[in-house]
Amino acid sequence: MQGFSLRVVLADDHPGMIAGVEHSLSSIGTVRLTGTAGNSTELMRILDRGCCDVLVSDYSMPGNEHGDGIALFSFLQRRYPSVKLVVLTMLDNPAVLGALQKQGIGCIVSKSDALSHLIPAIHAAATGGTYYSPSVQNSLRMRDMDRASHALQPLSKRELEVVRLYASGLTVNEIAERVKRSKKTISTHKARAMQKLGIERDVDLLRYAMEHGMVASSSKSGMPGSGT
Repeated sequence: MQGFSLRVVLADDHPGMIAGVEHSLSSIGTVRLTGTAGNSTELMRILDRGCCDVLVSDYSMPGNEHGDGIALFSFLQRRYPSVKLVVLTMLDNPAVLGALQKQGIGCIVSKSDALSHLIPAIHAAATGGTYYSPSVQNSLRMRDMDRASHALQPLSKRELEVVRLYASGLTVNEIAERVKRSKKTISTHKARAMQKLGIERDVDLLRYAMEHGMVASSSKSGMPGSGT
């Protein structure tokens, strides 16, 4: 009799990453890849079929109907509560990881680590456990050490998401439209984040986001538009 296998769906906007993960999972008898998506719109169509036990998703997949990052994961958790989540990301900085943990996501694999770490992460997610790849563990360890030596007030997950989207090149108006919040609310989140970080200028906020890995290297390197 054929053994039980977990049905896994992969979402990533980089075809090369999808191919790599497909190859990595192909020889694992306890895992069966049932679909791949390049954006959140495609992902919803796959998940609506009910063919997924564990979703492996990139953190940053801009330019699609349901957004990305924390906003997308929160939506997925509400719409598909039985689907477990593994986040596969290059953004393994402490701020992003902390926001994921606050969202109840305990299985995170860095793209800078070997894809073989996805296997234990998938199994851990399926059983409600936690799994962090080595780079993620190191970032979390550094975060804990930093917290022990500094009394900085941490950003909330909404403030973190606004900073990330702003630094990626979106205006306040565009962020408000993407996350379905008012312009005033987004401006408030941005202002509070800057206050907590001790930052007064937008250019310094952008520099902070880049230095802490909150935006991918492919994001805009110039200042975001002045939608404040």
